[in-house]
Amino acid sequence: MAEASVEFLLQNLKDLLLYNAHLILDVKEQVNSLYKNIDLFKALLKDAAKIRNKNDFLKTTMNQIRDVVYEAEDIIDRFVSESAARKAQGSIEKTIKKLGHTKARRNVGRDIETISAEVKKIHDDKKEFILKALQQEGEGFAGIPKKREAPIVEEDNVVGFQDEAKKVIKLLTEGSEELEVISIVGMPGLGKTTLAKMMFRDSTIKYEFYNRVWVFVSQEYSRKDVFLNILRHFDPPSDDMYKMDDEELAGKIRHVLEKEKYIIFMDDVWSNEAWDGLKIAFPDKKNGSRILLTTRMKTVARHAKRNLEPHDLRFLDDKESWELLKWKALHSKECPEELEGDGKHIAKECKGLPLAIVVIGGILRDNNNEIHWWKNVARSVDAYIVSDQEKTMANFIEMSFNHLPYHLKACFLYFGMFPEDFQIPVWKLVRLWIAEGFIQEIEGISLEGRAEEYLEDLVNRNLVMVGERRLNGKIKTCHVHDMLHVFCRMQAAEENFFHEIKQFDPSKYSPSDHEWQKHRRLCIHSCVYSYLSSKPIGPNVRSFLCFSSDDFDLPPADISSISGNFELLRVLDGKAIYFPRFPNDLTELIHLRYLVLSCHFKILPETFSRLWNLQTVIVQTSSRTLEIKADIWKMMRLRHLKTNSNTSSSLPVPLLANKSTNAEGSLINGNVRTLSTLSPQSCTQDIFARIPNLKKLGIRGPLANLLNSFDIVGKLDYLENLKLLNDVHPKPPSEGKIARFPQKYQFPPKLNKLTLENTRLDWKHMSTLGMLDSLEILKLRDYAFDGERWQAEDGGFRVLKVLQMGRTNLVTWVASARHFPRLKSLYLRHCSKLGEVPVGLADVSSLQIIDLHRTNKSAAASAMEIQKLKKAMQGQQTNKGREFKLSIFPPDEGQ
Repeated sequence: MAEASVEFLLQNLKDLLLYNAHLILDVKEQVNSLYKNIDLFKALLKDAAKIRNKNDFLKTTMNQIRDVVYEAEDIIDRFVSESAARKAQGSIEKTIKKLGHTKARRNVGRDIETISAEVKKIHDDKKEFILKALQQEGEGFAGIPKKREAPIVEEDNVVGFQDEAKKVIKLLTEGSEELEVISIVGMPGLGKTTLAKMMFRDSTIKYEFYNRVWVFVSQEYSRKDVFLNILRHFDPPSDDMYKMDDEELAGKIRHVLEKEKYIIFMDDVWSNEAWDGLKIAFPDKKNGSRILLTTRMKTVARHAKRNLEPHDLRFLDDKESWELLKWKALHSKECPEELEGDGKHIAKECKGLPLAIVVIGGILRDNNNEIHWWKNVARSVDAYIVSDQEKTMANFIEMSFNHLPYHLKACFLYFGMFPEDFQIPVWKLVRLWIAEGFIQEIEGISLEGRAEEYLEDLVNRNLVMVGERRLNGKIKTCHVHDMLHVFCRMQAAEENFFHEIKQFDPSKYSPSDHEWQKHRRLCIHSCVYSYLSSKPIGPNVRSFLCFSSDDFDLPPADISSISGNFELLRVLDGKAIYFPRFPNDLTELIHLRYLVLSCHFKILPETFSRLWNLQTVIVQTSSRTLEIKADIWKMMRLRHLKTNSNTSSSLPVPLLANKSTNAEGSLINGNVRTLSTLSPQSCTQDIFARIPNLKKLGIRGPLANLLNSFDIVGKLDYLENLKLLNDVHPKPPSEGKIARFPQKYQFPPKLNKLTLENTRLDWKHMSTLGMLDSLEILKLRDYAFDGERWQAEDGGFRVLKVLQMGRTNLVTWVASARHFPRLKSLYLRHCSKLGEVPVGLADVSSLQIIDLHRTNKSAAASAMEIQKLKKAMQGQQTNKGREFKLSIFPPDEGQ
């Protein structure tokens, strides 16, 4: 994508000129000239991107610009890599290679000058044509600027599905006691998944079935992944489970399911073979259990249950289509009279296909009160209608994509790199977007905050679906519809945006093949080991993302197969690939910005700090501890450092003698936002003074000494999220009890979320937490507090919205509305001794959710009493807010 490529290269060149000019000193003049010439394109490309697909000549020009920019990027990045490697060498090696470097410098200088001249020529030759094309297009459909809106949080819309749901629920709850398979069949975009989710959440289904499980299958599914996902609904899979084969996992599922009545929702099954491979896990105990299957293939539905006709999902009628469009475009059941004519025309032309209406609604939402906007959309819809409905849907998606702002196009296409139906963690997506250069810095807004704005924008345009939200309402996971996923992959292939590897045949692979040489990003979904064993070469690859579900140990002989053959990488996510030792040549990948490293080693060596471009580092090690010898204070772009183990000793602290005002030697790193998981020994005043803008901190280890001197944590003025995990291994848990707890003034002033585990504090210390001015989320994991009685105190928890409690010996909890005036959600997990949930919480007007998981019958009874009181109160209110929801698992505790 030309506009995204130009944006990134400009920022990259700017950073080089400002912060690392010493690496390009010999060609600085040529780089500066190139920057100025490329900058000429910036404003022009933003406008040209809006109409590129409507004009073949313009499309060719944009591709020409993209290729030239790629070439410039390759030459400069390669020169910077070689320059950095030369500076890291010893003096003798430098002398030997000096002559060769001088010659290379001259060649690079000439190459940059040639490209710079070519860039200027393209601009001068094409500028007039681009401006003329834009003038002819006019402001029109694409030229209207988007008005910023607040994020819209809504449940899946169920317009037209109520009657359908009643029919299917009847099939699920009535009939034979034998295991039955009920199938919902329909074309892509008709709403099969939406209807299935509606039933998954239905109170009748929750009451009828002891165990409810939702699992995605999709076209390229892994039977092992599906089985593991089913088991996750009961307990987190253990390491032993990951080592089991498919048959063993199926046996474990049968053992769990045969105990009680169950229902399995299997979304998006594509083939008879998929069903045959999965059905062995579902026992028939003649207790009325059910499988609900969604598929676009009627042959699959009939194969799964030959004596029962599948449920064909109908299209929406014109009235339902209009109702859905109003909701998606205006977020209202009403519509201004002046928009109604065009709106009804648009709804009708969508031919009753819900996804088409949702996508068009996202376009209309940009300027929902502009009459000429709606008229332009109405005319455009007519142009995209064809006889084939799937083709029409694809055209609508293309229309929506064409009218995205230029800065969102690359972000949207990036969804195609993830596996189909994959629930993408937002933290991961945001950090990848930043590493890829899609997010540009704006004063006053963090890169992460801006990326989240982009995501909310795509959600509001109905192009991205929210999978799960966090306790604070922010998006936790997301994904795109299958048809949008297909579009992203096809568009990416056309743009050379990324290359997907699903099946790899080594006999057909040639490192010298031009097609393999031109790839910029690789996403590998399977056959990772086979691919790496073929000694692949990716001279221009910037991103290497591995989504394989099968972890494997990289043989020592292949330890350099990635770092040695992909020298310009910016993104390396190899979570499934375990390195037996630290790959030394990894430190030569100086362009790396995002790194996920799985390993068996215990030390992150000093040389790791050569990776000065790194923004996100995630180390997953099989070792219980990780010693960080690298001087992370030299890594001035570092924003997030996370390990699954805790640091075994204190982080290295730079000597005062190194203090400098330049970026390389500065003691302060204001970019660091996340550090997790640190040992208490690493939590020193020297360390925290160097990361003043830290927002998220995780600490694990013996916490007693740290809590005695908690002032050092309290000085982190911007800290919002704190995890304190009291790990006293190998001592017995009873010896981990914390006697002394910090006072209110010792906590960070902006602390918004606090997680405690195994601290075994006395309940009297809850009064201190209650006084924290900004605390909205409190997660008390297993054994955070110890004692049989908790008497809440007045005046506390004034802003607390979410309270979660794990295993505890608490029996009596005394509290009322005045103790938690703004509580929205209460989650109780394995609180098996708790006598009751305080019924006085029914008076908390903001309370919307109580979720009990494996508590007991008396606690469940009190929660049901709260539900009854809440319903009575809502019935008396004129303005009824969100409905109160009570969830009890297992269901028989509430009977």
